[in-house]
Amino acid sequence: MKHVGILATTPEGAALCFRELCQQGARELGPNDHPDVTLDCIALARSPPAWETADYQKVRTNLSVSVYRLAQAGADLFICPDNTAHIALEQPGPSLELPGLHIADVVGDEAGRSGYTRVGLLGTKYTLDGPVYPRAFAARGIAVVLPDAADRAALHEIIVGELLQGVFTPSARQAYGRIIERLAEDGCDAVGLVCTEIPLLVPPDASPLPVLDSTRLLARAAFEAACGQRAMPEWRGGPLPDLSRPGTR
Repeated sequence: MKHVGILATTPEGAALCFRELCQQGARELGPNDHPDVTLDCIALARSPPAWETADYQKVRTNLSVSVYRLAQAGADLFICPDNTAHIALEQPGPSLELPGLHIADVVGDEAGRSGYTRVGLLGTKYTLDGPVYPRAFAARGIAVVLPDAADRAALHEIIVGELLQGVFTPSARQAYGRIIERLAEDGCDAVGLVCTEIPLLVPPDASPLPVLDSTRLLARAAFEAACGQRAMPEWRGGPLPDLSRPGTR
C-alpha cells in the first residue's frame, strides 16, 4: 500500500477526513487496518490575511511547506481536505514535492457517476466566488448553481465563526437546510458540501437534496489510490484547464 499524506489546514475537516480514510480501511481490509497516514498542519492563522488580499501565492508557499514535510515523512501522495486551499494550490509555481488528488475533481467524478446535471454548492465565499468548482464541473458537463448573495454571506459567516471552531448548532443546521431547500427550488438535483466541515453539520438524512460530501469522497479516493484501486495522481499543483464558462451561472 501507498503512504497517504494529509495536508491539513483546519482540525475539524482534517480529522473527519483522517477518520474516514481509516474507517474505509477497516471496512475493506479488516479491523484496525488502513494505509499508513501522516498529517501535517500549519496553523490556519498564518493564512487569513493573505486570503483577504487575494495573495494566493503566499498561501501556496505555506501549503507547499506542508507537502514537503509530508514527502520527508515518506508519503507517496497527498490530499488536502480544504476546498478553499485548492485555489492557492492551483496557482503557478514550482511543482509540489508529491502528487495530489484534487478535491474538486474527486467530487466532480462522483457527481458525474451519479448522473447529476445541476449541482448547488455550499462553501466559503472564496470557494463559491472562485474558479475551482466551475472548472471541474464544466469539464464533466455539470452546471454549478450558487446560493444568492445573502445566503453566501450566511454560509461563510457560519463556517468561519462556528464550524472551524468545532461549533455545530441547531440554528446553523436549520439555516443550511433552508439554503439547500432554495437550491432545490432552483432546480438542483444535488448539493455539494464543498467546505470540509459542512458534512459534520449537515448529514445526508438532514438534507433536502442528495449530498456530495467532499470530505468523505476525498478520503475514499485516497484510500483507493493507496490500495491500487485507482491510478496514482499526477497533479503537483499549478493551473488546470479553465472550462468554467459553459457550466456556470
